[in-house]
Amino acid sequence: MSWEDLLSSAEERVLPWVDGRKIHDEGRTWSIQGKLPPEHGWYIFDTSSGRKASLIGPAEPDVDFETGRRVVRGYLAGNRLIPDGSRVDPDPDKLVQQTVPVFLVEPGLDRFARAVVAESGGRLIYIRQEFPEGPEMEVQEAYQDRMASVSHVREVTPALDLTFRWISHQRIRAEEREREREKKRLAEERKKAEEDRLRQAMRDAGTGIGRRTLAKQDFKAAARAALAVSGAQLLDAMPSRARNEMVVQYRFRRRRLECVVDKNTLQVIDSGICLVDHDTGEKGDTYFTLESLPPVIGQAMDEGVLVVYRHA
Repeated sequence: MSWEDLLSSAEERVLPWVDGRKIHDEGRTWSIQGKLPPEHGWYIFDTSSGRKASLIGPAEPDVDFETGRRVVRGYLAGNRLIPDGSRVDPDPDKLVQQTVPVFLVEPGLDRFARAVVAESGGRLIYIRQEFPEGPEMEVQEAYQDRMASVSHVREVTPALDLTFRWISHQRIRAEEREREREKKRLAEERKKAEEDRLRQAMRDAGTGIGRRTLAKQDFKAAARAALAVSGAQLLDAMPSRARNEMVVQYRFRRRRLECVVDKNTLQVIDSGICLVDHDTGEKGDTYFTLESLPPVIGQAMDEGVLVVYRHA
C-alpha cells in the first residue's frame, strides 16, 4: 500500500445532503452506499472508496463551502431566493417563476433577509446571511402596513421590489386559505349540528311534539312516523301548490290514499275523503292530523260509508 492509498483511506468530507443517493463536491460525484441521512442537512461522508461514499454522521455547516463554487446573492423569502439582478414581472401568476428554491436555509431569518447561496449538484445551498443594502427596513414597514407597492422607497432594487411582491402575494394566499378553512370548518360545524338535531328529532319521533320538530327538518321521516302510529305506510310526499302544504300519499288497509297536510304541524288540510257533516254542512278535515286521519278512514271502511275524493 502506497502513501497515496493511506491518505485516501482517511478522506472525509462535510457535504450537504438534500435527497437521493448522490453527493457532489469539487466537480466530483459519489454514490451513497448503505443508509441515507434521516433528513436534509450537513453530514460527514467517507469518500475514500473511489466513487462510493458512506454516511458517518451529522456535521456543522461548512463555512467555506462556497469556495470554488458558483455563488448567488439575493433576498430570501422562505425557501425561495430572488437573485440580485432579477427583473420584475408584475403578473402574480409568474411570481414563482422569478424565484429559485434554496435548501438548508437557516431558521429564524427576518423577512427580506439577504443571503449567500452556493450551487452543488445543480441545487442551491444556503451558506450564510449577508448584510442588508439599506432600504430593507422601509420595505419591511411597507409590508407591515399592507401597502400595495414599494415605489415610494428610494434606492429599492428590482430584486427587493420582487421580494416584496412575492412575500405580499404569499400572505394574501395564506389568508385566503385560512378563510377557506374557517368557512369549511363553520360549514362542517353547522352540518354536524343539523345532523345532531335530526338524530335527536328522530329519537323523539315517538311523540307528537317530536314528530313536528322532525317535520321542519325531514318531512318524510316525520310523516312516516306519524302514519305508522295508526299502521299506515308512507308512499310518497311532495310539495303542494300552496305554500307550507305537502301532498302525502300513503297505504292503509291495502288501499292507496292521498291527503294534504300542513308541512310544519302535520294538521290535515284536505283529507281526500268526504268528512262533511250532512246536518250542518261543515267540513271536518282540519279536525284531524296525519296520526288521527287513518283511524277515521278505517271507521268509514268498516261502516261502508267511505267516499274517496283524492286517489294516490
